[in-house]
Amino acid sequence: MNLLTDALLAETRKRIVPPRTTPPPAPTSRPAVPPLAPGALPGLGHAAALLRDPLGFLGSLSRYGGVVRIRLGPRTVCVVTDARLVHTLLVARAHDCPRGAVQDTLKTAFGDGLLMSEGQAHRDRRRIIQPAFGPDRMAEYLAVMHHVTEERAGRWRPGQVLDVAKEMNHLALEIVTRSLFGARLSEDATLAFHRALPDLVKGQIVQSLYPHPAFARLPLPVNRRFDAAVRVLNRVVDQAVNRRSGPPGPQTPTERGGTLPALLRAATDPATGRPLTEADVRSEAITMFGAGTETVSTTLTWLLDELLRHPEVEARLLAELDEHLPAGTVPTPEALARLTYTRSVTQEVVRLHAPNAFLMRTARVPVELGPYRVPAGTELLYSLTALHRDPVRHPEPLAFRPERWQDAGGVGRPSFLPFGAGKHKCIGEAFAWAELTVAAAAILRRWRPVALPGSRAREVVWTTVQAQGLRVRLAPRTAVPAEVPAATPAARRATAVDGARATAARCPFTAAPTAAAPASSPTAPTAPTAAPAAPARHRAPAELHASAERHADWAVRHGLLTPDELPGYRAYALHELIGQAFPAVRGAELDLLIDMLGWFTILDDRFDGPPGRHPAEARALVDRLTAALDGGDTAGPADDRLLTAWRELWARQSDSMPATWRTRAAQEWRACLATFPAEAEHRARGTVPALALGLADTMRLRRHGSCVYPFMNILERVHGAEIPAALYAEPALHRLRANTADAATLINDLYSLEREERQSAAAFNTVLTLQRIRGCTRGRAVRAVRTRVSRLRQENEALRRELGRRHPAGRWYLDGTRELVAGVHLWTSTSDRYLVPDPRPR
Repeated sequence: MNLLTDALLAETRKRIVPPRTTPPPAPTSRPAVPPLAPGALPGLGHAAALLRDPLGFLGSLSRYGGVVRIRLGPRTVCVVTDARLVHTLLVARAHDCPRGAVQDTLKTAFGDGLLMSEGQAHRDRRRIIQPAFGPDRMAEYLAVMHHVTEERAGRWRPGQVLDVAKEMNHLALEIVTRSLFGARLSEDATLAFHRALPDLVKGQIVQSLYPHPAFARLPLPVNRRFDAAVRVLNRVVDQAVNRRSGPPGPQTPTERGGTLPALLRAATDPATGRPLTEADVRSEAITMFGAGTETVSTTLTWLLDELLRHPEVEARLLAELDEHLPAGTVPTPEALARLTYTRSVTQEVVRLHAPNAFLMRTARVPVELGPYRVPAGTELLYSLTALHRDPVRHPEPLAFRPERWQDAGGVGRPSFLPFGAGKHKCIGEAFAWAELTVAAAAILRRWRPVALPGSRAREVVWTTVQAQGLRVRLAPRTAVPAEVPAATPAARRATAVDGARATAARCPFTAAPTAAAPASSPTAPTAPTAAPAAPARHRAPAELHASAERHADWAVRHGLLTPDELPGYRAYALHELIGQAFPAVRGAELDLLIDMLGWFTILDDRFDGPPGRHPAEARALVDRLTAALDGGDTAGPADDRLLTAWRELWARQSDSMPATWRTRAAQEWRACLATFPAEAEHRARGTVPALALGLADTMRLRRHGSCVYPFMNILERVHGAEIPAALYAEPALHRLRANTADAATLINDLYSLEREERQSAAAFNTVLTLQRIRGCTRGRAVRAVRTRVSRLRQENEALRRELGRRHPAGRWYLDGTRELVAGVHLWTSTSDRYLVPDPRPR
């Protein structure tokens, strides 16, 4: 057994050749005319392509140059596709390139406020408003953000279905109103505001494309709706600026110069020496309402959507919040500064889902941008969304990878411009980052949103990239009020399949009491709760369930189960583990994975009986199974259905796979199967963990017994590619694989603990082993295992970053190991496999 394990873990070192770098292009001696993008249509130019797929079209232009000309009807617009040239445009060329047609549309409606003004007028107004966003105000704003979010989330109910975009819109508007204006809007005003925003945004983009400003005065439906939206927004803003709803309190800024309207009314216009007019106050108020609601609410929606797709990110984010921002704590600037991983997550959301589809500037004089010369009068367009998805600046741009921001991630500031740059950089940047973090923390601490089937956020592009369509059902993350009945196992299973995972006992990872256990149970660690939401699925749920039905027929046909045993076996929901751990697998490969897992589970259950305590019987069974890996015909009992099914499974696994893969896969299946007689031997001798078998030896034994290594191998089959040889030779990859197996094993130990505590035979469970070795309490052992899982995940993320940089062609495999652990975590938290029967009479 030791020789087999040692051979499996042998590491081959190989010299790493540093990647080659591409030299920068040679400078152009004379400024060039930007190239014209192909595909212009007579009369329309590129307008049809832009309207049909704005982000795809704008993102495609970078292949033609850093500045590219497009035609929108009779107009020629230069699109700046290079992030560094956009930075130059916004900083070095800001004076020569004032705001463009898109912003001018709103200027006619809302006046010459901070967002629309230029030159000295802009500088004067920015100096007046800046104190409202000074660092001395941040602690006060954080308290308001926290209170508002807690108040709103406290009105939600378990099982409630939320339209996330709509709810985040209401939340962001309330935060801005309470923080900056010290007021509350009526419900009617709030609804009117949100109904008016789409017409405002659509009118803004349509009017910016008119060939002449006079078209905006025509009685066209889009113009009428735009004008009506402007009137509604003015009325709503007037209510916030001029009315309060109750006296100031600890959650509301005082009128002692604290609110934005008070600050503006106390200021004087440096140009005239007179107080600002009410029109000035309204203009700035509208700016803050517009800038502080739609973009923030959209980003919050994308944040929740990405956490649903990446449960391992959610788990790590919650762990950081537990450490630095305990539940119920009012955030402080110092606490937020310690949330480094949370900041990486929000940065990655903002990068991948930059809310500004496109912005414009106008060159009032001839301008040089890098090697290009832009004539005076040219409109310049740039898309932050397209810039942030540039694969040159952000490798794998469509992948959600918060780790790219850790240790600066090699991403320079000119490549990341969510709040602009230069003199027009958003004045509320710090406010917005804080709002994203505080709101997300308050929501995720109280609720675990679960996406409804087929309901995920989708991009809807106007001047902003909106997130629409995400609907979630809410499951409580903490104790449910007494009037909510605890879920029965059957109800919990049905709810989990539907996506709303009810809870029982306590979460092994947060130790939070849940619906099915009283809060007085201080160390119950086995409850399936606080599991991350399901990864993104690339198949319809019906396809997964159909595969599960085929597996049930397969198991009965091979004699592995009787029809009477099926109901209890179905409750394990093994197909959900495969669906979550391998989200892109479909068809015959999906059937293979579910059959493999089912076969191994039935084998594992068999060793709960006599073979698990009789080494000779265990060895005889395993010898026949391993002989089949070499094509041997070792005969077994006539009714050895496990062997017959195994021969078929091995043939399906290895079919069309190269010899190197078959050799490696067979070796790791042998190591896995060898753990069964090894455990039986230890039970027979009494050398169970903590008596003669140490913790390290126990982990090495169970690392292979978890069956994770064979499922890591199968990643190559379902992906249709082998692990690059240079990557497989990396010692770091073998450490990553061992960590992956250990993390999955330890998660399983936490959720199966209560069941295994009740077994008569000695259980190979890490929590029990720690209790025996260290003489510690059950609660301390549980906390130690939770901490170990967290550290393994953190180490694996670091290993993936390093290996991904050196071997980008193998990133699919590295990501697959992450999905595997996330799938195990989610499945163990919802499956009935580890439920302990209720001894109470019914």
